[in-house]
Amino acid sequence: MGTSQSIRTALIGAGPRGTSVLERLLANWQLRNPSASGTSGPRSTASLPTSSLHIDVVDPYPAGPGHVWQPGQSRLYLMNTQSFYPTVIPEDPELAAPVAGSTFEKWRAAQQDSAHPSLTEDERHELASLGSRDFPSRALYGCYLRSTLDELLAHLPEGVTVQFHRTTATAVRPAGNGTFDVELEDGGPLAVGSVVLALGHLESRLNAEQRELQAGAAQLGLLYLPPAVPADVDWSVVPAGQPVLVRGMGLNFFDVMGQLTEGRGGKFVAAEGDGNAGGVPGQGRAGLEYVPSGDEPLIVAASRRGTPYRAKADLAGYYPSGVTLRYCTEAAVGRFAAAGITPAFDHDLWPLLQRDALWAYYSTLVRTRPDAVTEPEAFLALLQETMRPHAHSVSHWEAEVDDLVAEHVAPDQRLNLPGLAAPLAGRNFASQAEVDAAVVDYLLDDARRSALGEDDPVKMTIGALHHGRAVLKSVVADGGITDESWVAGLRGWFESFVEGLASGPPAIRAEQLAALARAGVVRFVGPDPKFSLDRTAGSFKAVSPWVKGGAIHARAMIEALAPANRVSVNVSPVLEQLLADGLVRPRLMMTVEGAPVETSGLDVSPHPYRPLGANGSVSDGLYVLGLQLSAAQWGTAIAAEARPQEGPVYRSGQRTLRDADEIARHILDR
Repeated sequence: MGTSQSIRTALIGAGPRGTSVLERLLANWQLRNPSASGTSGPRSTASLPTSSLHIDVVDPYPAGPGHVWQPGQSRLYLMNTQSFYPTVIPEDPELAAPVAGSTFEKWRAAQQDSAHPSLTEDERHELASLGSRDFPSRALYGCYLRSTLDELLAHLPEGVTVQFHRTTATAVRPAGNGTFDVELEDGGPLAVGSVVLALGHLESRLNAEQRELQAGAAQLGLLYLPPAVPADVDWSVVPAGQPVLVRGMGLNFFDVMGQLTEGRGGKFVAAEGDGNAGGVPGQGRAGLEYVPSGDEPLIVAASRRGTPYRAKADLAGYYPSGVTLRYCTEAAVGRFAAAGITPAFDHDLWPLLQRDALWAYYSTLVRTRPDAVTEPEAFLALLQETMRPHAHSVSHWEAEVDDLVAEHVAPDQRLNLPGLAAPLAGRNFASQAEVDAAVVDYLLDDARRSALGEDDPVKMTIGALHHGRAVLKSVVADGGITDESWVAGLRGWFESFVEGLASGPPAIRAEQLAALARAGVVRFVGPDPKFSLDRTAGSFKAVSPWVKGGAIHARAMIEALAPANRVSVNVSPVLEQLLADGLVRPRLMMTVEGAPVETSGLDVSPHPYRPLGANGSVSDGLYVLGLQLSAAQWGTAIAAEARPQEGPVYRSGQRTLRDADEIARHILDR
C-alpha cells in the first residue's frame, strides 16, 4: 500500500459477517499504519495520514445485528450455542490484533460486572442469570453485535472513515479502471474500488409444492406461512384453539413452538414427583408440566424422521472433553492431500469417522455400564484391533465389528448408528395416540441422556461426530473432496444425518416439547409425512404411511424452515442483477453419472473468495463471505467459535474470521 493511497470499499451486508470484514479492515489498517492508533474522539484534519480508507456499509437493517440478530426480537428465540461459543472478534495469534471488542463470553462477563447504560431492563435481566454454559437469546447476541460495532467505531484508526447506508443495494456494476458503482435503492451510486458481498440470510422463491400450497390456501381461505426468519413472522395470525400443521422439526420448529405457547401466555412449571412420572426418568427431578393459557392452537408437528433433532448434551465445552478422535484426525485426513489424492466421502472419510463414533460409544458403555459387556477390557482391545487404521482398506471390517459386538454386548445396549437419527424408522403405529406416546418417550429419553452428559454412550457417540465434523469442515473446503461425493455423500446424506444429531436445541426444549404433548397442546403426524390440499374438505391434509387412523386436517399450515439457501432462487436485487449480468454464477458439480448439478452457492476462486463470472473469469475486486459460499465450504459460513480454553482447537472454528481477514488484506493490498 502506497503512502498516499486512498482506498474506498463497500460492504453489502452489515450483520456478523459484514461486521467481521469491517473489524479486520480496521485491524489490518492499524497494523500497516502503526501511528494510526484508535481514538474515541474527533481528530483534526491536520493529524490525518496521507493514506485513507473509507468504508461504505450498506444494509436496510441496523449494522451489527443485521437482519437475524435484532435486539428487539422476542427473547424466546434462543441461540443454538452456549455463551462461551460465539464471537465476531478473532483470537487467532496469527492475525492482526483487534482494535477493540471481545468474544461474547467476555462481553457477557463484563456486562455482569458493570452493565453499559444503554442496556435495556430486559437485557439486564437476562444477563443477570446467564451463565457461561447457558443459551443466550438471539436478541442478547444482537445486543453484543451492536455493542461490538460501537466499540470498533469508537476506536477507528487515523485515516479511516465509515459511512452507513440504511438501504438496499440494487446493483454492482464495473465502472472501469478496476472500480465499481454500487447502486442503492435510496441514494447512490457509490464509486468504490472493491465490494464485499456479505449478504447473509436472504428471502427465497418458493418451490413448486410450496407455490401450490400457497395458491390453494389463497383460493380456499386457508392460512399458509411459508419459510421465513421466525422473527419476521406475525404469529398472532395463527388462530387459537384450532389445529395447525407445522412441517419441519429442526431448529425453526422450536421457535414456532415457543411463540405459539409461552408467547401466548402459557407457562412451564416444575412437575410434582420424583422424576419418574411425567418428568425426566432417573434424574431425581420432577421435569416439566405445561400450564396452558387457552390461547394456544393445537400444534400438529411433522418431519421426515417423525421426531425433532436430538438435544445437546450438558457439557462444560462445545465438544466433550472425554472424546478424543483416534481415526478421523487432521493428520490422518491430511495424508490424502499429501499423497495427491482427492478423497471420496463415503469411501475414504466416513469410514474414519464411523470408527470414532463406534469407539466413543463402546468405550463410554464399558466405563458406565460394564455389566452390559462381557469381558469389557478384552472387548475394547479386540475392538481397537478390528478398527485399526490400516483396516481402512479392508472392506469387511464392519462385519467383523458386528460379530465382535454380538459376542460381547447385550442386545439392547448395541449401537445402531443410523437409528440414532431415525428413532421411529421401521415402526408401524396403530393410532395417532401411539405415535404421540412414542415421541414423548423419545424426548424424555433424549433429555435424560443429555443430563448425563459425558456419562451417556449415545451422547458421546454424537460428541465424536461433532468433533469429526469440525475436522471434515476443513478437509472438504475448496475442492477437498470429489464433486461426486460432495453431491451424493456429504450433502446427499451425511449433512442431514449429523445435523439431526449434533445441531439440536438445548435439552430444555426436549423437556418442554414433551410437556406440551402431555398437555395436549402438541401432537405428531408420524414419519415420512405427505402434505396436500384437500379441496373437498377445504383444508390442508397430512398423512403418515406408518400410522393408521386416517389423515390429519387443518386450516392453517406453517413451514418451520428457513428460506432456502440457494443463490439461484434467493430474492436479492443485487444478487439477481449480478447473476443476470454474468458477473457471478452458481457452482456446478458433476455427479457420478457425469451429469452437472447446480449447487446452492456461488462459484468462487479460493483465497480470498472472489466470484467467477458466467465466462469463468474472476471478478477481481469483488469478494464473497458467508452463506453464499455454501458450495465452496461446508458448515463454516455461519458462526465463528471463540478459542476454547481446553481441548483441541480446530481450524474450522474461526474459518470465517480468517476468510474476513484474507479479504481485508487483499483489499488493502490492491
